[in-house]
Amino acid sequence: MSSTVRRGLVAAAVLALGSTAAVATATSASAAVSCKVNYSASEWQGGMSANLTIQNLGDALNGWTLTFSFPNSSQKVSQGWSGNWSQSGSNVTVTALDWNKSLSTGGSTSIGFNGTWSGSNPAPTDFKINGVSCNGTPQSPSPSPTVSPSVSPSASPSPRVSPSASPSPRVSPSASPSPSASPSSSPPPPGTHVDNPYVDATGYVNPDWSASAKSEPGGSRVANISTAIWLDRIAAISSGSAGNNSMGLRDHLDEAVRQDAANGSAPLTIQVVIYDLPNRDCSALASNGELKIAQNGLARYKSEYIDVIAGIMADPKYSNLRIVTVIEPDSLPNLITNVNAFQACQEAQSSGAYVQGVQYALNKLHAISNVYTYVDAAHHAWLGWDSNFQPMVNLFYQVATGTTAGVKSIDGFIVNTANFSATVEPYFNINTTVNGQSVRQSRWVDWNWYVDEQSFAVGLRNALISKGFPNTVGMLIDTSRNGWGGTARPTKASTSTDVNTFVNESRVDRRIHAGNWCNQSGAGMGERPKANPAAGLDAYVWIKPPGESDGSSSAIDNDEGKGFDRMCDPTYTGNSLNGNNPSGALAGAPVSGHWFSAQFQQLMQNAYPPLS
Repeated sequence: MSSTVRRGLVAAAVLALGSTAAVATATSASAAVSCKVNYSASEWQGGMSANLTIQNLGDALNGWTLTFSFPNSSQKVSQGWSGNWSQSGSNVTVTALDWNKSLSTGGSTSIGFNGTWSGSNPAPTDFKINGVSCNGTPQSPSPSPTVSPSVSPSASPSPRVSPSASPSPRVSPSASPSPSASPSSSPPPPGTHVDNPYVDATGYVNPDWSASAKSEPGGSRVANISTAIWLDRIAAISSGSAGNNSMGLRDHLDEAVRQDAANGSAPLTIQVVIYDLPNRDCSALASNGELKIAQNGLARYKSEYIDVIAGIMADPKYSNLRIVTVIEPDSLPNLITNVNAFQACQEAQSSGAYVQGVQYALNKLHAISNVYTYVDAAHHAWLGWDSNFQPMVNLFYQVATGTTAGVKSIDGFIVNTANFSATVEPYFNINTTVNGQSVRQSRWVDWNWYVDEQSFAVGLRNALISKGFPNTVGMLIDTSRNGWGGTARPTKASTSTDVNTFVNESRVDRRIHAGNWCNQSGAGMGERPKANPAAGLDAYVWIKPPGESDGSSSAIDNDEGKGFDRMCDPTYTGNSLNGNNPSGALAGAPVSGHWFSAQFQQLMQNAYPPLS
């Protein structure tokens, strides 16, 4: 959609449609069916987005069909998720997918749709499950989320960025976050599950990465910074992930115990990336994984990967460590934006492999008291538009409530994992106007509601709490490669009266396009890891180890299941996913996870704050 068309839609009003609930009990020849359906929606002129929760109050169900009728014949479902949706006239039918067809007594599942209407948009009330009416009285409207959902949860096929749908006026994303727990004055007993695992703690130094950094001229300046361990295949659990990384999970945890003892009384936090879902990174190639859904991948993920990791982490000799796990980068966001464009993503959704895999990982890891779970939430230039933001919040809530511990199974969320988006744009924000035009109208911001990761993290946290997550939920920002220092970094706001020129001259993120994600030329190391950098944020962290490649610049044979993505090719002139712009990638890059000396040197050179 062009900027001209988007601009004409700015005046669309956002209204709360409210929610209804219905409950019924009946007896069939085989089972007593008792159901409750909660329906809640937000609307704007001509459009709506609805979330429905089906709760089984009767005998266990192995398959369900939901039916209801729209009161207004103009109301139409344009796209639905977490079910097979169809509509005939005013009558809507939704059948279960394989992964959510079984509902135990008391069990529930969430589904949803985006739709259109004209004239009026009353909520349906005649819900039926397997032909049994659920007749109830409307409940009070649920609290409105921070943002209003809009057109389609799959608006864009991009693995790292999503073009916007029509923008809708809404609450400012810079609203103050709910306060998080204040840091303790003294460390609690070792092994205690605390609100923020980074407070009062030292960070684990990965000897593999540290050795690579020290081998570079000037690398000793950062070699003792804490970076994450990536378990990107089953073999990595025992023998290291890729390239120069030879230590397995037990090796790292044993070394963490040694570092913890040497550091005195302060607890030690070690970060581990859980990254091997079947059909992993279903919309990318450089980071494809070893497991495939069609080849029993989900069962292998559970038994050969998660069970083994959880078994090691649960060893009592590691109980004093604070083990932070980053759960499956780029997985769940793909279910919001990329299902329609990529067959592998369609398979991930229809089979439920992503949702079930993440839920299984959360169940296993949350059960270990000294393990902390942070689910990946992409970044502002992927999910910052209304069409993606609220559907993502809804999916996070659906995933969490399907675990044994519910929303408590997730300690927090992480943004900008292995990406380059600026933590803070210092010279403009989403409310900045230039000659009467909002910066949202610029080609760079492109009607997004966020211009940087910190405002996005705060806005996402507010929306998650409004949805039902506890106000203790924390946010992490990966700042390992988003410093954007050096001579190209602006030192003040532009004086241009043209909105595009103003943004381009003022932004510290110097990428050619916000959708570029592979080995970006000109990038620098960002803020060093620290706890409680801002309200609502648990920490700045270095999850992507600087100097480890995002993907190869050309095709390279490997036994790690990693393909060649043209977005890593510096000669690539782009496609519709990045506005047909050059990739901005560095030349000479090895396969993802392998050491890339030229990139590491540039990251140090352009670090901001500068390295001393």
